[in-house]
Amino acid sequence: MAEYSAFSLLKNALTGNKDWKPAWRKPDPKASYDVIVIGGGGHGLSTAYYLAKEHGITNVAVLEKGWLGSGNVGRNTTAVRSNYLLPANTRFYEHSMKLWENLSHDLNYNVMFSQRGCLNLAHTPAQFDDLARRGNAMRHLGVDAELMTTADIARLVPALDVSGSARFPVIGGLMQRRAGTARHDAVAWGYARGADRRGVDIVENCEVTGFLRDGDRITGVTTTRGEIRAKKVALAVAGSTGRVMQLAGIDHMPIESHVLQAFVSESLKPIIDTILTFGMGHFYISQSDKGGLVYGGDLDGYNSYAQRGSLPIVDEVMSEMLALFPGLARVRMLRSWGGVCDMSMDGSPIITTGPLPGMYLNCGWCYGGFKATPASGWCFAWTIAKDEPHEFNAPFTLDRFYRGLVIDDKGQGATPRMH
Repeated sequence: MAEYSAFSLLKNALTGNKDWKPAWRKPDPKASYDVIVIGGGGHGLSTAYYLAKEHGITNVAVLEKGWLGSGNVGRNTTAVRSNYLLPANTRFYEHSMKLWENLSHDLNYNVMFSQRGCLNLAHTPAQFDDLARRGNAMRHLGVDAELMTTADIARLVPALDVSGSARFPVIGGLMQRRAGTARHDAVAWGYARGADRRGVDIVENCEVTGFLRDGDRITGVTTTRGEIRAKKVALAVAGSTGRVMQLAGIDHMPIESHVLQAFVSESLKPIIDTILTFGMGHFYISQSDKGGLVYGGDLDGYNSYAQRGSLPIVDEVMSEMLALFPGLARVRMLRSWGGVCDMSMDGSPIITTGPLPGMYLNCGWCYGGFKATPASGWCFAWTIAKDEPHEFNAPFTLDRFYRGLVIDDKGQGATPRMH
């Protein structure tokens, strides 16, 4: 695989772009591996990359039932942030942020990480106090946070309605300036290329249909391309976790699968130079490099494995956008899509060994899967390689729900769709 550089870009531009080499191989699966990672999305690919890079484990296969990046890694609104309240989440997502800040250099692949900031709006004094509490908690753990006044926000986002006649008056906000966005496809491609260069086999169109066992121990998988054995089998399949775990005989998991829609508008001149979230509903928006407004809102109100959503959520999201930006009323929506989110009981992820010997589990990402991609793979690789968690993912066990050690950043209780 060739390195990417300004020289190679110029050379191929002058030769009709005919000499680019494939970014990764298309190997047939071998009979056995040291580690199998099920799921060729961001978390599965980053896990394989860090297994090879950090732990020297290169006899690894990533099995993807479709094409690489066809799941949630390519079906999100690309936000990256670490502005959490509870210490376990703050430390984990801040570790992810630090990995993001050097990711393009590390992968030799431009993931287009743009640190344009994330601004959470407050619409009541109580909400502003709550944001101040969260900001103080962040700063206590060394994470950047800044309270902003209405005047500050008006200068930053002139298109936002901050007038006294706004339906939901803006009285302030919390800004994390190191937050930003990245190109989701580039993240998948960069990790795939990096893993492949270190000897990992990325096997596409290879759906897992069952598990091989020696007693209770998982010793491999059956797939649409034959049996594959492994010393360790890791799952990183997001909203399909419940269905894949059923293949291993585990019928009940502390997660639910829900559809989360996202939208993009026609291209506009730059009007929003940050990520902005609505305080009186669930809505978030940013603007892509192409000029399209990228935005989303709440989950659809039912469990589903479909990668498409319903019209009531479309109406709700558009209403919230216009409450903040009345001037966007005539902007046309270009397209929409849906991702299947694995919603945990407390809104925090699960990165752990088990629940069966030889199995490792990565799931429960709720809305936070994309921004967690680097830290998720880094911590999951550590857990697989050492058979114990790193301190960053030690709190995210599967048995924390049984033990009452929930990590509920929003305080919503055991209601997955509310997180």
